[in-house]
Amino acid sequence: MSNLSAPHFHDEEKAYEYVEARIWASGVVCPHCGCVEHAGKLKGKTTRPGLWKCYECRKPFTVKIGTIFEDSKVPMRLWLQAMYLIAGSKKGISSNQLHRILGVTLKTAWFMSHRIREAMREGDFAIPMGGDGGIVEVDETFIGRIKGMPKKAAYHHKMKVLSLVDRNTKRARSVVIQDTRADTILPIVAANVSREATIMTDEHHAYNNLAAIYAGHGRTVHRAGQYVDPANHQIHSNTVEGYFSIFKRGMRGVYQHCGEQHLHRYLAEFDFRYNNRDALEVNDKRRADRIL
Repeated sequence: MSNLSAPHFHDEEKAYEYVEARIWASGVVCPHCGCVEHAGKLKGKTTRPGLWKCYECRKPFTVKIGTIFEDSKVPMRLWLQAMYLIAGSKKGISSNQLHRILGVTLKTAWFMSHRIREAMREGDFAIPMGGDGGIVEVDETFIGRIKGMPKKAAYHHKMKVLSLVDRNTKRARSVVIQDTRADTILPIVAANVSREATIMTDEHHAYNNLAAIYAGHGRTVHRAGQYVDPANHQIHSNTVEGYFSIFKRGMRGVYQHCGEQHLHRYLAEFDFRYNNRDALEVNDKRRADRIL
């Protein structure tokens, strides 16, 4: 049986129950007064699905308040379908495709996909990478073109992304950067990587002083065709390059165009799927539940 045959993808009442079971896992919470488990579900014939009433403040509410679903007229079952499709598409799924599959307008599909990407922002940047003395790979890449900037040599007209991948935990963090200078890159690395870690980079000059800060610094010279140090096969940045290959195939092949003001949301999407992938024993259903 198809995973999309599940009741919560087709029945609005079941969809609300599915969301409530996850958002209110510790009991129903009134978003107006914060009262826990002192509310009742309204079940009148004309009552809309998922409506509750708090017996403390006497106000009605649904599980949508305070979430990405708030102020949306899109049925909950379609939200859950969209979440599942985005979670299960390795290189992403375009708004045009969601529009055709879900039967909503293109504008609505675009709105839904961006709200779901906001939910995929994991917010664990306070936890340092490589904290157990592990290896963290750092690299930058370039994508698309900055609006209004004429095409120039090399990468100056392109949007710039810095990504860090922890080899031990197999997790990635990516941020949009304005340039690739050391005074831009090093504070990001310092804020996200433990001093106990060993850093792996290419030959870019912005990484020159990392050996004085971290437990170790391995470098490869890509311009010379060196992608793995022949003397030590642990020295490479191929893991983060693998992340970039998935990111670029998705951005170029699926999304095709992205404005600079939205790039951070697409990075959140690709980071989330990378950090919750099949290799880490997270299937499509579990991945969609984690977004929820």
